[in-house]
Amino acid sequence: MKEEITTGVPPLPDTPLARRALALVRGTESTATAHHSVRSALFARLRADHQGAEPGRDYDPELLFLACVLHDIGLTEAGDRHQRFEVDGADTAAEFLTAQGVPAADVDTVWEAIALHTTPGVAERRGALCALTHQGIGMDFGWGTECVDDATGAAIHAAYPRLSMATTLTDEIVGQARRRPEKAPPFSLPAQLVRERSVPPHRTRMEAMADAARWGN
Repeated sequence: MKEEITTGVPPLPDTPLARRALALVRGTESTATAHHSVRSALFARLRADHQGAEPGRDYDPELLFLACVLHDIGLTEAGDRHQRFEVDGADTAAEFLTAQGVPAADVDTVWEAIALHTTPGVAERRGALCALTHQGIGMDFGWGTECVDDATGAAIHAAYPRLSMATTLTDEIVGQARRRPEKAPPFSLPAQLVRERSVPPHRTRMEAMADAARWGN
């Protein structure tokens, strides 16, 4: 393992596809969710560096960025369909990437990473990109952040403020599920959030865990 990463804000991929994906997220997601998506991508890259994963050999850095930055696209109006938000998001991202000419195998890899991003114990076993996406998203909730020094964390949050991210995500997931109950199948994360938000004190475990974690809500 490498030691704690000490850098400024890692650069985002500067490719036409990455820029279009980022523009899509910024134009359709809430600001808090869009910032969460970008921070997740930054943290995923720091996790990859910490693990000694080599870009281009062990994972594709552009695909990792796409999976992370698009992972909550299911919470947008265009992504709000009839499945749990993770699967709707994976489908929406796949349609976007296919329209951009991304090869089918790469589209499928991103689809899997997005669809499984809330499934611990599975995501980590579906290849480097899926695992890093899951880990980067978790790091933005404050979990597994030992590879990020305080200065880097502060720089990332100065560039992309949190804006009560966990509460915003909860509101968006619960709002969709209340409008379309089929989006919260039993035992899924959306179903759990709906249940917790429906009973006093109406604050979910996800929000409470974010409150208590390194970065806060």
